[in-house]
Amino acid sequence: MQASPTTDSLFAPFALKSLTLKNRIVMAPMTRNFSPGGVPGANVADYYRRRAESDVGLILSEGTVIDRPASRNEPGVPFFHGADALAGWKAVIDGVHQAGGRMGPQIWHTGATRGMSGWTPDAPVESPSGLNGPGDPNGVAMSEEDIADTISAFASAAADAKRLGFDVVELHGAHGYLIDQFFWEGSNERTDRYGGATLKERARFAAEVVAATRAALGPDLPLVLRLSQWKQQDYKARLATTPDEMEDWLLPLKEAGVDIFHCSQRRFWEPEFPEIDGAEGLNFAGWAKKLTGAATISVGSVGLSGEFLAAFGGQSSSPVGLDGLIRRMEAEEFDLIAVGRAILGDPHWVTKIRTGETDALKSFDPASLAELV
Repeated sequence: MQASPTTDSLFAPFALKSLTLKNRIVMAPMTRNFSPGGVPGANVADYYRRRAESDVGLILSEGTVIDRPASRNEPGVPFFHGADALAGWKAVIDGVHQAGGRMGPQIWHTGATRGMSGWTPDAPVESPSGLNGPGDPNGVAMSEEDIADTISAFASAAADAKRLGFDVVELHGAHGYLIDQFFWEGSNERTDRYGGATLKERARFAAEVVAATRAALGPDLPLVLRLSQWKQQDYKARLATTPDEMEDWLLPLKEAGVDIFHCSQRRFWEPEFPEIDGAEGLNFAGWAKKLTGAATISVGSVGLSGEFLAAFGGQSSSPVGLDGLIRRMEAEEFDLIAVGRAILGDPHWVTKIRTGETDALKSFDPASLAELV
């Protein structure tokens, strides 16, 4: 059955460098904690393969951490280093490709953030200034040697992703984790070249991570950078309060090698600068595309009634229409749309949207977080 006219924009192909996608729908990266010892097993591979079999255009993995002490804040978060973990990821990408899908790992370092379970790593956590957020000390401030080694670890993970056959690589620079802790003045009080009074100055670490990652990937494999204004430490935080500040933040990152900005909002339909273009104005991804010319992914509570942070408090969500999303896609406000909980709870979500089986869409049950559906 062909897509209905109202969903054509979601099912248009997309191509960038070596990446070709059959549609514009991305599986958002979602932490799952099902990799004991940091090693993704057959259950993880099957979980991702089911999404590829059900027509997800691009799958982005859960956060998978670089080879640094204390780079994760939960014991079930997978590594992207070491023979056993990389063998597990090889099985994941091979299964996705066999099912006709495309996929990238999200490369991650959790910085000074605390996990929800109360688990703590064996080594002290590291961050720009030994802060999880304003007035919240945790761990140690990174030395310049630590920073250099961390940049190298990101590049090494990217090189492994290319070797294993992944189609893109995403760096996690959002939500108050390590890269984002350098961006945010609330967690970066450094007085050396990795700190500074302006967002542009505090973006130096991210730009060096991007440049090293780009060098490891070569020119053709697309590099995605996930960003957010809000932090898990402060939902109301804003890094860039004007378009000029956003341009100063994002353009150096594009110049360092970012191909796609993955712009995370709690609610994708909210305008980023309503004082400029009104209540129906461009969202974060729309402004990022306008200011940089780069491709963008938008994300934030797509297809469900409740916003995603409420899911961690046990709140269910019901399916909602996609008219607003489709209007923005048709206007080419952004290039791709990432879907999280709806796909987490229902691997066939994309197929149902494509075939018009909206009555068969499932509500999101927080119990889905405790299993790999």
